[in-house]
Amino acid sequence: MNRVQNEKTMPREKYSMIFVIAGLAISVFGFLFRYLFYTGAVYDLPWFLVIIGVFVLAYGALQYAKKEKLGPDVVFSHEKSKTFFLNNALIFALLVLVLVVIFISPNFMKIDVLLDILSQSSIKLIIALGICMTLLIAGPDLSAGRMVGLAAVISTSMLQNPTYANRFFPSMPQVPVILPILLAVAACGLFGALNGFLVAKYNMHPFIATLATQVIIYGACSLYFDLPPNHSQPIGGVRNDFTVLAQYKIGNTISVLIPIAIVVTLLMWFVLNKTVFGKNIYAIGGNMEAARVSGVNVFKTLMGIFIFAGLLYGFGGVLEAARTAGATNQYGNGYELDAIAACCVGGVSLAGGIGKVSGIIVGVLIFTVIQYGLQFINISPMWQQVIKGIIIAVAVAIDLSKYKKVLWH
Repeated sequence: MNRVQNEKTMPREKYSMIFVIAGLAISVFGFLFRYLFYTGAVYDLPWFLVIIGVFVLAYGALQYAKKEKLGPDVVFSHEKSKTFFLNNALIFALLVLVLVVIFISPNFMKIDVLLDILSQSSIKLIIALGICMTLLIAGPDLSAGRMVGLAAVISTSMLQNPTYANRFFPSMPQVPVILPILLAVAACGLFGALNGFLVAKYNMHPFIATLATQVIIYGACSLYFDLPPNHSQPIGGVRNDFTVLAQYKIGNTISVLIPIAIVVTLLMWFVLNKTVFGKNIYAIGGNMEAARVSGVNVFKTLMGIFIFAGLLYGFGGVLEAARTAGATNQYGNGYELDAIAACCVGGVSLAGGIGKVSGIIVGVLIFTVIQYGLQFINISPMWQQVIKGIIIAVAVAIDLSKYKKVLWH
């Protein structure tokens, strides 16, 4: 009875209209601020207000459009508020950090800074989207970073300028740029298939299976990288038609990596939410035996998960090589840990079966903003690692507190 008395309701139409009106007001204020009261001291703050207003408006419109699915009323209660703040604690902490950075260095309020953050997040997001599928079945993929390095080395070794003095293959003719890219991605897909086979066929825990594959990949990549006449020298002199894939800027402003990441994100959202394969991933992550009894082909699904993840790692590795115009066998080292951390921060449960693409985006952005913001105000790299570790620990603690009943019973 007390719980019912503590709850308050609001018609969803009214709730959605509040956000629509607020979003319009913020956007209009941003425009007026920019063109009537603008001073250089606030940098691009008016445009940030416009962007915030658009997002608020979009949220209100989405609530209105889904009123039949979500219900006619919005329920407010102390328990719901507590859950909301618990689920979004790291986002609120991020906002506080951003405000602190802005207070210390106001030029952080630039659209260029935002675009740099989005650009730096793009490849990390692609890798995190690949690793999230393995986390959804409660199995971290430790081979992701080494696959990134493998794809980078394979693609760059075949795409050097013909006039470059230290070519990996001195007598190799110039090949179409797409061929080495496909070869690099396919190689990662094959190692992904090896991961899937070990897990699906022998019921090996993904942690052990991918750890073994990680070592194999690094060894194979190092042997390839050490072939004469290269002998483990950093690969450089990469062709422009390859580097343009990651270095090109649309309108000399927006990195091409941003729309590429958006396309991959939409593809992953579609796969996880609108396909039988995606539904099966969540089913296996929730309860593998129940999924098997209900008719899910567990073997094929597990194989598909690791192959698809491997293809995404390979694509991320190709983009990383194109972005830096070079590669070594150390590329990608540790990337899997950052990706796993970003997924955990974004709400992908370590217990499996729970996680959203939107949460992964938030997790990747949180880490990128933290790293970029702390560098922006010249915080020591050692302190950056301390803060990063604290965030990972807090995120996992929150995850375990939410799902401890699932894990312990």
